[in-house]
Amino acid sequence: MLGIARRRFGRGIVHSSVFGQVLERNRPAASALPKNYSTSGKDMTVRDALNSALDEEMSADPKVILMGEEVGEYQGAYKISKGLLDKYGPERVLDTPITEAGFTGIGVGAAYYGLRPIVEFMTFNFSMQAIDHIVNSAAKSNYMSAGQISVPIVFRGPNGAAAGVGAQHSQCYAAWYGSVPGLKVLTPYSSEDARGLLKAAIRDPDPVVFLENELLYGESFPVSAEVLDSSFCLPIGKAKIEREGKDVTIVGYSKMVGYALQAADLLSKEGISAEVINLRSIRPLDRATINASVRKTNRLVTVEEAFPQHGVGAEICTSVVEESFEYLDAPVERIAGADVPMPYAANLERMAVPQVDDIVRAAKRACYRRFQ
Repeated sequence: MLGIARRRFGRGIVHSSVFGQVLERNRPAASALPKNYSTSGKDMTVRDALNSALDEEMSADPKVILMGEEVGEYQGAYKISKGLLDKYGPERVLDTPITEAGFTGIGVGAAYYGLRPIVEFMTFNFSMQAIDHIVNSAAKSNYMSAGQISVPIVFRGPNGAAAGVGAQHSQCYAAWYGSVPGLKVLTPYSSEDARGLLKAAIRDPDPVVFLENELLYGESFPVSAEVLDSSFCLPIGKAKIEREGKDVTIVGYSKMVGYALQAADLLSKEGISAEVINLRSIRPLDRATINASVRKTNRLVTVEEAFPQHGVGAEICTSVVEESFEYLDAPVERIAGADVPMPYAANLERMAVPQVDDIVRAAKRACYRRFQ
């Protein structure tokens, strides 16, 4: 189970009196929040970016609570919540029993009550145990109540393929949750993404599914002084052009953005200029940025680890065909994971997820083929 035993039943059921005590506290004024400007940028891991975002938002707003398996005493299965129990105490950092349906329901109820819960899943594969609460209790409530019920909750944790953890721990749920009205779905790639998007998710009045990548937790990225400021926040629904180009557009999210950038480096050595778009947000989807890029490059490659059928790439290709078909000089290219449950064997696992060479080949096909 991701190499980590789900060890304890934690502190048991959370009582409403705890939520009431937390809710009564007031958020400090913005002017009272500590500034954290840095004179120069530095490198930061995605793990530290997420941890710092949680810390700062919990410090700024006493209504923010964190709950999940091993988030407290063990400091998180991946140490994302390191130090938070000691700083904020068991009223706000809650170890839960091993029951996703149970603690997710408690989290949604707390959001109804006025708190801002962050629910951690040890892997998003386990969120299937709680999908009724995520979709029916959280996503639909605001609409069905004519706006009377707000559900400011974040569901976060690792999503997609890791390494050698089998089919039950390797599935990508971006397309699953991205198809649900009422949810916002975010997929960070870099430390800047992780920090800025998590802050935005916690502050958002709607339920947010926050899909991290286990293999990126230890990766370091340069961050600027602006990103390190405690007030930093990224807009939800806005993609980022990671690399500009003129010959082909490559669109990806999460770990695949890094693969796309590596592919762009290889393509540049062969005279092909690739533009790489980091989606950041699956729902809402930044169709404008994607279509503007395709209208410039006239070619499109999408890349994702998820299953190909009904995937995020399929939605992107449809958007381009609907809005920018006359600009295409070649058929769109879609790269996705194999249409099989993830194999356990390392050699088969590698064949089941996209590789950099797959992106390079697809970009070359797009650049050397034309509509007849």
